[in-house]
Amino acid sequence: MTTAQYGAITVEPFGDSAVMVTIPHADQAIRRSGIVAFRERFLAHRPHGVLDVVSGLESLLIEFDPLRTALQHVEYAARLLAKWAPAPSAGPDGARAVRKFAIPVVFDDETGPDLASVADDMGLAPAEVVEAIAESSFTISLLGAAMAPMMDGLKVPRPVRRLAEPRTDVAPGAIMIAGTNAIIQPFPGPTGWRVVGRTPRTIVDISRPDPVSFGTGDIVRFVPVTRDEAAVLGAGFLLPLGESV
Repeated sequence: MTTAQYGAITVEPFGDSAVMVTIPHADQAIRRSGIVAFRERFLAHRPHGVLDVVSGLESLLIEFDPLRTALQHVEYAARLLAKWAPAPSAGPDGARAVRKFAIPVVFDDETGPDLASVADDMGLAPAEVVEAIAESSFTISLLGAAMAPMMDGLKVPRPVRRLAEPRTDVAPGAIMIAGTNAIIQPFPGPTGWRVVGRTPRTIVDISRPDPVSFGTGDIVRFVPVTRDEAAVLGAGFLLPLGESV
């Protein structure tokens, strides 16, 4: 994707040591795919003084050391990279091959404590919410905190509301939804997303050379399984369809 496809980026100060990059385009899909392409480009040509980048669905927060560089230098580098620098290629055609995942998930009251409330909000039965999730095809938009895959593509009657009071400790493998998005919790931690199920698979394994097997653009389907089926599958590392350990 080039800047001609998604237009000029917007770079705005975010405090005294960061800038926020967005893509002012009317099409949400272009905003989201464009920010992913820009992130890969920016990381491949990381400017001097940049400390970290924090991904959002439609934004990129660039944090920098104000003792090593200045806001105007970071802004100039971002605009220059968006216009000129080629994105890193992962194959002979310059595009990363899309992988597909079928992730087993247990959907019940224990693994999905918010499943019933989501169903009430939608005017559906819990089984109908599970069916809608299973029939949705998700695309990984970005890797969030702890490399959690954040996905677009939830097909439900209306966007899912976040929790009024966030949970303080969600189990690894939790399947969570909000808006029309889904995310998988790799490690224990808090969340304001609605927890609707849990996969037995290990999503992130920091002991491996490649801690995750997925990346942006990959396709995910959630496959309902029983507790007994999940126990048989075990907590093996998540791999794409067609691959085995």
